[in-house]
Amino acid sequence: MNQHRPNPIRPVVPDDLPALKRIIEATEMFPPDMLDEMIAGFFNAEGSDEIWLTHDNDGAKAIAYCRSEEMTDRTWNLLLIAVHPDNQGEGIGAALMSHIEEHLATEGQRVLIVETSGTDALARTREFYRLCQYDQESRIRDFYADGDDKITFRKALQG
Repeated sequence: MNQHRPNPIRPVVPDDLPALKRIIEATEMFPPDMLDEMIAGFFNAEGSDEIWLTHDNDGAKAIAYCRSEEMTDRTWNLLLIAVHPDNQGEGIGAALMSHIEEHLATEGQRVLIVETSGTDALARTREFYRLCQYDQESRIRDFYADGDDKITFRKALQG
């Protein structure tokens, strides 16, 4: 018998924080304690336009965060996406990207951008965005530090 499984992608809730911090620590994105301050507005602000998602299939396996870009017409920025190393390569990151894109497109949003480092250590990340059909739009040399460029990718969400 083929049972329908619920979508494992859902909004983050406060009880997810310990698992999400483990994902951030395992992927070495940033110090995990920074998450508390980053997500506080989402939990506390009425009408926040931030999107915080997790992929929860018997526990949180990934995290994604995006928000609208100030002073733009329907442009959004994906500021964080991380999949626990034990679950990378399973399509979770691509599923999160697709979920966000479909949600934003349904809401009439125009563009989703994502920024990442140009270091060799993040070559696999940049390839992931290319595989998700993002175009590299810009490179700002030495943005994060000497020799660490900022690479911006872009995807149109409408036709």
